[in-house]
Amino acid sequence: MLKIDGNYGEGGGAIARVALALSTITQKPFEIYDIRKGRKDSGLKSQHLYCVKSLQELCNADAEGAKLGSLFLKYYPKKLVAKNLSIDIETAGSITLLMQALLLPAMFVSKPITITIIGGTDSKWSQPFDCFNNVLLPQLQRFAKIEAKLLKRGYYPKGNGKVEIKINPKFKLNDFSDFNEFHANLKQNIHPYNLMEQHYLIQIKGISHASINLQNAKVAERQAESAQQILKQKYNAPIQITAQYQDTLSTGSGITLWAVFSKNKDDIDENNPIRLGADALGEQGKKAEIVGEEAAMNLVKGIESKAPVDRHLADQILPFMALAGKAQIKASEITSHCRTNIYTIHQFLGEVFRADEESKTIIC
Repeated sequence: MLKIDGNYGEGGGAIARVALALSTITQKPFEIYDIRKGRKDSGLKSQHLYCVKSLQELCNADAEGAKLGSLFLKYYPKKLVAKNLSIDIETAGSITLLMQALLLPAMFVSKPITITIIGGTDSKWSQPFDCFNNVLLPQLQRFAKIEAKLLKRGYYPKGNGKVEIKINPKFKLNDFSDFNEFHANLKQNIHPYNLMEQHYLIQIKGISHASINLQNAKVAERQAESAQQILKQKYNAPIQITAQYQDTLSTGSGITLWAVFSKNKDDIDENNPIRLGADALGEQGKKAEIVGEEAAMNLVKGIESKAPVDRHLADQILPFMALAGKAQIKASEITSHCRTNIYTIHQFLGEVFRADEESKTIIC
């Protein structure tokens, strides 16, 4: 059984989520101790328990210590099963954080599946759904055909957002005698990650959203206009930011922007997409214009870094880089989250990453 330090590096919940995902596909049981030990509310949180519960449905895993506040977890995966999942987080707990544990093994089941999740779509300290859908998922299509649909937004504190994710696998874990054979096949057949330059800026897109009770104040439009003004002053590329309203249980707003680059001015490379993301959330007392400005300046910072991978995508893409092999990326920033994920991935896959702080490159 692998033993993993849950307080390593930044010591957050990502260690548990990434470990659960990799354990499920490698079939290696693990024990994680000192989970989030340095945090004010240490131990497993509700969202981690939903990760365990969801994966238990996908691979009939056994688990010990899976309770709120537990500082340890033992997880024993079994054979992966292809089945549709319906999960209700019951709060504004982040849907995209749950997917950090669930998506990777779900991509390698034996037949197409649909995952429906109710929870928070736009929450603090987690990737907004629009970033997940438009920045991360394009990078994963080399492994499986994945379609994510936002059925309803869910803001803090009541959540009740709804997302549907359809996954049609291209590579099936159960077709191979063991994980090592499966992994060798992936390395031979997957287009490797090579994201070292931005190349040409083709377009900037975005979604500005708010709860319907903010429609009269034109919050979504004001966020979008504020972001667009800043970006128009700096870039000649087409800019398209749509404004959306939805009937939600809690009041909220936010904006997600993404810049699309390509090696060729006239054609976007779908095999090796280059997209930088940025976002900002509204909150009570924060002007809509400030929210839009914040997202735009975050995107500008990313573009001006000359890196084709933003700081959040860098740590999210690491497990997939390890599966594809012979990968190299240049990130706008190498964060503590990134280094912690490298530690966790190494425990399961033995892949060696070299992260160079000066050049902001990560090589596997």
